[in-house]
Amino acid sequence: MLLICELKDDALAALLARYGMTLDRVSNDADIPGSYWGDNEAGLVGNRLCVRDTTPVHSALHETSHFVCMDDARRMQLHRDAGGDHAEENAVCYLQILLAEHLTQVDRARMQSDMDAWGYTFRLGSAHAWFEHDATDAREWLQRHDVIDSASRITWRLRA
Repeated sequence: MLLICELKDDALAALLARYGMTLDRVSNDADIPGSYWGDNEAGLVGNRLCVRDTTPVHSALHETSHFVCMDDARRMQLHRDAGGDHAEENAVCYLQILLAEHLTQVDRARMQSDMDAWGYTFRLGSAHAWFEHDATDAREWLQRHDVIDSASRITWRLRA
């Protein structure tokens, strides 16, 4: 899995800034604030994405996508648990794959592979198969909430 320390530019911080988020890098021996899963997994505290060098990039993009996809009321109280329902979780997974293409060392295939390696589960057996053949509901959810447009391009808007 690609780790935060392997990103060679400031693309993640720039991506977060487009959504009004900041990147909070903590030392490798510190607990990650707002981490739902603990260990090396990214955390959310308000508009801060908290990571270590050893945080997987897929985790950072997944939590970023949660921030983007949640409604304003949840975003205002955000600390650790992004909440949301099954449809929103699917949208989060779809968006993290799209966001991957905006980081220099990542693309859709790498993101999908890392998602599979971490243990994300999809009906069709892989993130790639799900994204290509079974994610219509996730894509439509993102379009309905103006997170992506009708051509599946990121709008860089938060769900309102």
